[in-house]
Amino acid sequence: MSKTVDKIPGHDNIQLKNEWETDEFLMIQQRLDKAAELLKFDRLTYEPMRHPKRCLTVTVPARMDDGSVRTFVGYRVHHDVALGPGKGGIRFHQNVNLGEVAAMAMLMTWKCAIMDLPFGGAHGGVTVDPHRISDTEMERITRRYTSEIITLIGPDQDVPGPDLNSNQQTMAWIMDTYSVNVGHTVPSIVTGKPRSIGGSLGMLEATGHGVAFCARKAAEHENLTSKAPTVVIQGLGQVGSVVADSLAAAGFHVIGVSSSQGGTYNKDGLNLKKLHEHVAKTGSVNGFSEGHQVTNEELLELECDILAPCAIPHVVHAGNASKLKCKILVEGANAPVTLDADNILASNGILVVPDIVANAAGVTAGYFEWVQGLMRLLWTEQEVYERLDKLATKACDKMFQRAKEKKTDLRTSAISIAVERLHEARRLRGLYP
Repeated sequence: MSKTVDKIPGHDNIQLKNEWETDEFLMIQQRLDKAAELLKFDRLTYEPMRHPKRCLTVTVPARMDDGSVRTFVGYRVHHDVALGPGKGGIRFHQNVNLGEVAAMAMLMTWKCAIMDLPFGGAHGGVTVDPHRISDTEMERITRRYTSEIITLIGPDQDVPGPDLNSNQQTMAWIMDTYSVNVGHTVPSIVTGKPRSIGGSLGMLEATGHGVAFCARKAAEHENLTSKAPTVVIQGLGQVGSVVADSLAAAGFHVIGVSSSQGGTYNKDGLNLKKLHEHVAKTGSVNGFSEGHQVTNEELLELECDILAPCAIPHVVHAGNASKLKCKILVEGANAPVTLDADNILASNGILVVPDIVANAAGVTAGYFEWVQGLMRLLWTEQEVYERLDKLATKACDKMFQRAKEKKTDLRTSAISIAVERLHEARRLRGLYP
């Protein structure tokens, strides 16, 4: 990856080598620039926020099942920790790189700030194809990766959680590896653990619950609740399935869903109970008898009130944004809409509820798990959701209010609120030395 140089206006002698710069990181950075412009911050005021605070790259040697030793590359990035310990996921994918991890860390900073959580933004990952290794190999890689980044993580430093291709079992391995190294059990080193070793009730469903909550708030804002709004969900995984069930229970009509192999559509509404049974048997929505088969691309372009991409990044881009026929797009996944697509959607009058609010319930429930671990408490599921809905309501109300006052889009509104909070924290803490 080539290096670029960023010159600060008025300080041409200062050069920052941005090794983490990729298209994904630059997109998040440009969204920050737009929010800072709304706040009328000069470049020097927010320049530190445009870059990660620290980036760690590690080699991860692991013994494979055939006795050979392979070496992988791992990363852990802290974007900003002015508000508290770093918080962010760990992903395992063959395309993981420093720029992707740095971009996710910056998104986590904004999520934590707008939700009023005492966390900064962090993220990590290992460049490995999880589908080409066994469970025992994944455990060895996870444990060795944990030992390599152990100087950065801790319940008061940086608290990892699950992300792409990591899960409760992954978090259990990390917790155990860290605990063995310090000599005692530390539940709050990670969030998203199994309930039997300190995981929180409601954690698995929290992100989907939050996406559905934001979809309902947006529908109310756009006066779409007089009739049952129609919903299309891309990605019927852990998040998307909860979104579908939650919105259906609230009286919305889910008319289209998809998995990685394709989607299914029924203009009169899908029978989700039968659909879940079909997916459990076949592993896919393909072949569902009560729906018409569509591709993932066609699914995004279906006419509906609410579209919720809940799978992978950048599925809405300059090439297809003008074809979308939804009224509201709720970002269940991280960064599913590109920068160019944002402008097209805005010009077409489509309201976009940004990821840093829409799927922030995951990190918020992670905060609840962290607190319960530190205090050795156990909240009921009802307590978790009551606290979650209270913080989500506050964040949504602030976002909609600022967007109205400043006549801007919801994403810029949300990031500006987060940047404002972070700027205040940094100002009060001062600059050391």
